Amino acid sequence: MEIKLRKTSIDAVGNVPWGTHFCQFYKTKEDLIDILVPYFKAGLENNEFCMWITSDPLNAEEAYKELKKQVKNLDDYIKKDQIEIIEDNQWYIRSENFDPEAIIKDCIKKTEYALKKGFDGLRISGNSTGLVINNQEKFFSYEENVNILITKYRILAVCTYCTDDCSPSEIINVVSNHQFALIKQNKKWKIIQSSEHKKANEELRLHEIRLQALLDLNKMTEASEQKILDFVREEVIKITQSRFAFIGFMNDDESVLTVDNWSKDTMAQCAIVDKSMNFIVAEAGLWGEPVRQRKPVVVNDYNAPNPTK
Repeated sequence: MEIKLRKTSIDAVGNVPWGTHFCQFYKTKEDLIDILVPYFKAGLENNEFCMWITSDPLNAEEAYKELKKQVKNLDDYIKKDQIEIIEDNQWYIRSENFDPEAIIKDCIKKTEYALKKGFDGLRISGNSTGLVINNQEKFFSYEENVNILITKYRILAVCTYCTDDCSPSEIINVVSNHQFALIKQNKKWKIIQSSEHKKANEELRLHEIRLQALLDLNKMTEASEQKILDFVREEVIKITQSRFAFIGFMNDDESVLTVDNWSKDTMAQCAIVDKSMNFIVAEAGLWGEPVRQRKPVVVNDYNAPNPTK
């Protein structure tokens, strides 16, 4: 099933799926306006319930004025309860204390409210700098839980942090608890992905490549054996990001491996002239190991010493 993406109107980010949780590091009020005004404008125009939780240097009144410059009918959206613009002490601080569990529950309630009202989901942003300073341990635990929870709901979330008020270790913690971070370099917004999100994206990319290869292979019912083998060889190279690949067949008693399908780099590197070559498995070097061990063998450094060479 095709995943419907949501428009962020942030050039560096593009369109994202529900469950996206990222952060912005800002230095000035203008940085916040630059990202959050188009972000919320897109949410209103795409039938999303919006919550803007503000703090210095951009308070709720200023946020309203800045958004109204871009959304002329903003008051109409407010009248139909599609957007709330509030100060951080109305959301983050309960009974003079920071209560992570209560905030998470309220976020889920807001999402359920949005869906019940006929909106597509919840688009939210909160300025979190003060919480990092005053409730660091509890707040980072809260952000970690939000990062896990948000993937299960129709929520888009941007947390904003003042770079000048965060120490290097705090910045590292912030990035690790979000899918990616927005920073400004040379007057342009750029994305920094967390290491965990990078790994997840890479695993997803490989899964998609494998799935596509299997789908394409399944369509090759009329192809010759040679074409099928060539296709499989090149797909293996793509998935493993290797330069070398070959395909061989065992004889009946599995004593001889006959290889006659080689990648171009393999033939050049190994100076293979005759395309078809026979290898006695008992005497074969490293190439015979998968057969002898009856399992895949991974070698990332072929030039390193190896007793089977």
